[in-house]
Amino acid sequence: MSNTVEIDNVSKRYGRIEAVRGVSFALPPGETVALVGHNGAGKTTLIKLMLGLVHPTEGSVKILGEHPAAGEFAARRRLGYLPENVSFNAALTGRELLSFYARLKGESPTQAMALLDRVGLAAAASRRVGTYSKGMRQRLGLAQALIGEPALLLLDEPTTGLDPALRQSFYEIVQELRDRGATVVLSSHALTELEERTDRVVIINRGLMVANGSLDALRRIARLPTRIRLHLTGGRPPHLPGWLEAAGAWRPVNGHVVELDALPEQKMDLLRQAIHADHALEDIEVVPPTLDELYAHFLRSQEDAR
Repeated sequence: MSNTVEIDNVSKRYGRIEAVRGVSFALPPGETVALVGHNGAGKTTLIKLMLGLVHPTEGSVKILGEHPAAGEFAARRRLGYLPENVSFNAALTGRELLSFYARLKGESPTQAMALLDRVGLAAAASRRVGTYSKGMRQRLGLAQALIGEPALLLLDEPTTGLDPALRQSFYEIVQELRDRGATVVLSSHALTELEERTDRVVIINRGLMVANGSLDALRRIARLPTRIRLHLTGGRPPHLPGWLEAAGAWRPVNGHVVELDALPEQKMDLLRQAIHADHALEDIEVVPPTLDELYAHFLRSQEDAR
């Protein structure tokens, strides 16, 4: 099966500013990808390149088998896009606005109306958008992005303004689309939120791609320690067992929890020793490096290499 997105050695310059520099990656169907980077890193430029709103200075972009820079970009009708800051005509109702976007994409306005219910706006469909809260406008933006069940969905800070329940509903919709074969690109600063919801992470810094892979793959590359927390029965004894003392960087968390860092090659051995130790354990927590920690690591690595 061919890739949904193919970015090949792409650079984009605005005068003297090089927003994207020599980036290459491919995204297959049925994958959720987190596009991660600080403000100004190049994320939004990459999204605009995929949408065909701007063209690369160098390299090539191929979306659903077409080159947006080549002229007619018919595949755009199979794309969905939610910008970071949604802006709609405040005088239109939610129903009128969604009908307008459905017609732009050649879709049935009647079928598009079901999306208002899907994002929790059915009761507000007849209200003018100017009366909507920020969270409601964000949900309306998501509804327009979903028109026509896009094969590629590009979402820039999609959960801004959504409460926890609506965030959960949003990610359920994303999962449904992915299960149907759509490629979903999530650009967000909410890294903890993305951690368990993406198949792959692409990290961008200063226009360069500094990491690309699954969380497991990035953890193997980064070799950051895993935190192991031992919950000891009856509180921490005055003298810890020899194996724990020998483990090195352990630290008390509270009266009955001890935490230590384990490098990848140490983790299984330390866990086996903990399970077979003489003292009783109530629980063991294994906390792998988080996406926040991986993001900071790869950015530091890039800065150190300069």
